[in-house]
Amino acid sequence: MKLSILMPCYNEEKNIAPFFEECIKTFKQVKNIEYIFINDGSTDNTLKEIKKIIKKYNNTLIKCLDFSRNFGKESAMLAGFENSNGDFVAVIDTDLQQHPKYILKMLNFLENNPNYDSVSCYQEKRRESKIISFFKKMFYKFINILSETNFKENASDFRVLNRKMVNSIINMKEYFRFSKGIFSWIGFNTYYMPYKVEKRLHGKSSWSFFKLIKYALNGIISFSLAPLKLAIYIGFLSFISSIIYLIFIIIQKLTIGIEISGYATIVCLILLFGGLQMIFIGIIGEYIGRTYIEVKDRPKYIIKDIYSTNRGDLYEEN
Repeated sequence: MKLSILMPCYNEEKNIAPFFEECIKTFKQVKNIEYIFINDGSTDNTLKEIKKIIKKYNNTLIKCLDFSRNFGKESAMLAGFENSNGDFVAVIDTDLQQHPKYILKMLNFLENNPNYDSVSCYQEKRRESKIISFFKKMFYKFINILSETNFKENASDFRVLNRKMVNSIINMKEYFRFSKGIFSWIGFNTYYMPYKVEKRLHGKSSWSFFKLIKYALNGIISFSLAPLKLAIYIGFLSFISSIIYLIFIIIQKLTIGIEISGYATIVCLILLFGGLQMIFIGIIGEYIGRTYIEVKDRPKYIIKDIYSTNRGDLYEEN
């Protein structure tokens, strides 16, 4: 098998059919290709539309991994990697913002440059608000300061990887997955290719601002111990400050005396240090909680059913 195309999808019922038609036109000259849809617990008719595609293009190797619920794109990509057979594996969204033609460009580059193991597309010009762009830029600067792993700014999950790199990703067994970090952490040689983001065909992106913040925090905690180290540094600084302030109070008492005052100062200090303690207890709790989840060793995803062009039950309609 030459190429596997992974297509995670969540509530994309109106985009699935036109997206796949574009794929068929784009890859008509490519032999030995498989398409893998990962239906990530969609609540609309996405699965039904995928079944229609499987029925229509029954001479094409198509597979659909239907999750039992929504596990997130990270788990969807992992499921795709684990069920792929291609020497090269591509990841693409199904909303047509990422055009399939770039997969051909990435594949052609890898075939002509065997010293590279993957190609990752990045946006030259982002189609999003200035506020979102600003926070994303700050995230990459921040995480590159905190983490020993280097993160390429604006690098996306839209990429093509060779089998060696895919196998290395599969061997990363952590539950809380942050693919941008995993792609960088495992090493290998990656070429970054610019691409133009197309307008979304139907619907709105499921990535809200708060989901992006949560995703960014997941990346920082997954690939950096800096928040824990920061707690130690600030705790040490607070301790030194307290000792200095205590010496100041003793000297003041012995020299000029102290009137009954300082209520506001005491309250402010209690609130300040109490707040800092709660913040860092929360940070420590987040790491402990993640350790607790990892120790449980629960599956990253659950496949409810698999539909493909070589199964007799794929034409059943629910």
